[in-house]
Amino acid sequence: MNNKGLGPRIWTTLLMFGFFGQLAWIVENMYFNKFLYDTISGNSNHIAIMVATSAATATLTTIVMGALSDRIGRRKAFISVGYIFWGLSTIAFAFISTDAVAALFPNGDAVLIAATIVIVMDCVMTFFGATANDGAFNAWVTDVTNPSVRGKVDGVLAILPLLALLVIFGGFDGFVASGDWPVFYIVLGGIVILGGIAGFFLIDEPKPVRSGENYWKSVAHGFLPSTVKANPTLYLSLLTLAVFCTATQIYMPYFIIYIQRFLGIDAYALLLGVVILLASVASTLATRKADAKRLNAFFLPSLGIMAVGLILLFVFRAPVLVGIAGFLMMAGNLVFTGVLNAKIRDRTPLGKAGRFQGIRMIFYVLVPMVVGPFIGAAVIKESGITYEEFGIVRDVPTPEIFLAAAIVCAIAFLPLLLTLKRDKTEPPLSA
Repeated sequence: MNNKGLGPRIWTTLLMFGFFGQLAWIVENMYFNKFLYDTISGNSNHIAIMVATSAATATLTTIVMGALSDRIGRRKAFISVGYIFWGLSTIAFAFISTDAVAALFPNGDAVLIAATIVIVMDCVMTFFGATANDGAFNAWVTDVTNPSVRGKVDGVLAILPLLALLVIFGGFDGFVASGDWPVFYIVLGGIVILGGIAGFFLIDEPKPVRSGENYWKSVAHGFLPSTVKANPTLYLSLLTLAVFCTATQIYMPYFIIYIQRFLGIDAYALLLGVVILLASVASTLATRKADAKRLNAFFLPSLGIMAVGLILLFVFRAPVLVGIAGFLMMAGNLVFTGVLNAKIRDRTPLGKAGRFQGIRMIFYVLVPMVVGPFIGAAVIKESGITYEEFGIVRDVPTPEIFLAAAIVCAIAFLPLLLTLKRDKTEPPLSA
């Protein structure tokens, strides 16, 4: 662990791999949903199934590969090679279409088969992404940082998903709007591949410390009751993360579709771009002083601001008002995500960052992405609003997804208060 300020090389690595990784995750978490919805199947349950299976794949992969990177004592190879294959698997989506499936399986249900292929390939892409980003890169971040800088680092990392989305909106969404999905996937997949190649020359990892512990014992370590008992603040923080991220996943997979189809705003890229930019600036300014001593002061206000934003999204329809509500929701989300991830890093036992990335994924990805999208899909189905396009009936997301998310967001205050109470009596582990 680095006990000094971070140098330019580490900051460059953090920003580059954090940003390139988020480009790939944005494609996976938002545009795969739109790709499936627009070109193959308008059934919201297919989106929910894809999100859930991808989440399960990401979690299992991170548990296994994170522990393996701990045992080997190196992260660099996992990051670089993983990013290369992550990009290649993204490019593979350029060749998936119902027409291609119909040609290969003339007697089959082309829509169902194509939807299944997309879901399976999403899991393949997720395997490489989880290995490189969740299992190795996030562990590397913990390895090279310390509590005095983690609030700032995680504040910066928290805005990268939205900055990546902004770049995609500005530079690549035109391909999606014109239906040129192959170019979209090939270009963005190529960028991720270039990042993986650069990693061989750029990443500077600490001297390897190989774990002599039995591999499967290290995999199981985070699930043991004794581990939970020894790290109460860590697991309460993770529980808070699970509830919070579940609230986010109720609406996020359907957000762009909601803006387009329910609100009728075709210029969704411009609206979201402005919201993202302003929220990112606000988050960066808010968390620049978020060191270990000041971290806890950010939790309650940021979660409250996000909840207010969600309620206003449920109420507002006019583009300007939706933009204001979206700003509050995203700014609160970014700040809360940044400081909570910093708290989790501070409470991660030394030398075990890799294996705990897998535990974190259960709370950060698996539970939220299995539960949240199905809550969202159930709310959408209940409304019964649909439209037909090219003979396919498509569900239309409604404002009630934001109300449901606000309710779950309010529930997150309960584990958060327990976390803050316990944190006052438990000394930092990674100081």
